[in-house]
Amino acid sequence: MKITNNRHLKASFTLAVSCSALVAGSAMADGTRFSDFVPLTNSAPPTANEAAPITFGNPLFQQRSIADRASELAAGKPNTGNWDMITLNETTSAEELDNGVRGRFLFTVWETGQSGVQRYDLLTGQTDSIWVSPFVGGHISFDACYWTPWGTLITAEESWETVAGGSTSPFGRLFEFVNPLSAPAIFEPLGPTSNDGAQFFHRNVIPRVSHEGIQFDRQGNMYFIDELNGGCLHKYTSKANINLVRAGLADYFAAGQTSVLRVGDGNTPNAVGNYLWVPITDVNGAALPGALTITDVRGVTSVDARNTADLPLFKGTEYQRPEDMQIQRIGMREFMYVTTTTTHEIYRLDLGNQSISVFASRSTIDLATGAAVGSRLANPDNLAIDSEGNIYIIEDRNGGVDDDIWFANDLNKDGDLLDAGEGLARWASNGTVGSEFTGLYFDPFNKRRAWVNIQHPATGVDRTIEITIPSTE
Repeated sequence: MKITNNRHLKASFTLAVSCSALVAGSAMADGTRFSDFVPLTNSAPPTANEAAPITFGNPLFQQRSIADRASELAAGKPNTGNWDMITLNETTSAEELDNGVRGRFLFTVWETGQSGVQRYDLLTGQTDSIWVSPFVGGHISFDACYWTPWGTLITAEESWETVAGGSTSPFGRLFEFVNPLSAPAIFEPLGPTSNDGAQFFHRNVIPRVSHEGIQFDRQGNMYFIDELNGGCLHKYTSKANINLVRAGLADYFAAGQTSVLRVGDGNTPNAVGNYLWVPITDVNGAALPGALTITDVRGVTSVDARNTADLPLFKGTEYQRPEDMQIQRIGMREFMYVTTTTTHEIYRLDLGNQSISVFASRSTIDLATGAAVGSRLANPDNLAIDSEGNIYIIEDRNGGVDDDIWFANDLNKDGDLLDAGEGLARWASNGTVGSEFTGLYFDPFNKRRAWVNIQHPATGVDRTIEITIPSTE
């Protein structure tokens, strides 16, 4: 590794190589990368400063708190906390021109019993609540937060039930926020008209599950998970052409088919190998004969994906608390990574060849020690990808004790961590007591910037932390 313009830092990093592995080979000509660091050997202790709670493996990485829940509440803005996934307005909609707006707004959602959506303006530094559940228990556990290829925001509820004949829970829904850029700010007190400026819709063509990770491939297929021990992986294929959707000429969620992933006969949990997609709905989104259609307690009729995937005809392969997803593109090929929290694993799907394998587990080498990572890796939850296509694994653990972000050093990008110099390396650690890292997201327009949320700290002050690398250009 090469750290430019800092002789002492370079010397100290060189010294560290003698006792621990060094991640990355050489820095880019234009400066330090996020992959340039010395693996941390231990998790961070409790921090005295929650505005700068992260310990990094490279002291050049800078952090600052750009938004916090206490400030929002003090400004009279509703905010129930538990800030979860993060995204940026990565694309523009068909109705707007890219006049500097693309990449300006950061969005996150609240994973609470009264969920909501907030927007942060990177230009002005202002955070606004732009949609809030009208009442406690109306919309719950927003976890997913993703920007669509056609310029809208989607979120979904991480809540569903296992019931043999189908659940009647009102949750497990996916929502599309059509105007997240222009929706007006909401202030206390909440009332019947608070959300009137927001175009926020339940997209009922998506069957009910406990949602978290969502990803889109180049063809416009949408992948999603069902989070529970025994949860499945799903794919939705819109009936509409994705290019027409991007152009504003077709509705992605008007009709489409949902399928469940199956390896072999579907009866082997955590299976790897070749897979196929088993449809549970027709191309319009209606349940196939034998699949479960439910009417929930609020009178909404939907397909129940979870309980359908337990039926022999539609049996999906079960994984243990699948949570987040992240697509990686190498040339024209696409690979999708999936965390499974209970088994402490990360799987890799080759979307073109329809095969699934284990990418990382507790057997993977810890580059700080040269031994298997073992219990130092626990509860992998979120995933992120940087500008170089490197995968980061974010744990759901205890801040100030053992809550870390791991860097997957796949040098040849062959989908395993078994080659010389490959393995996992502790990239960052969270010192905020009572919290966990959530939603690490690398700026697709600035390779030296990323964000992560500090969720549910003991103080109740959730934060968004901006991570940057000073430019040497």
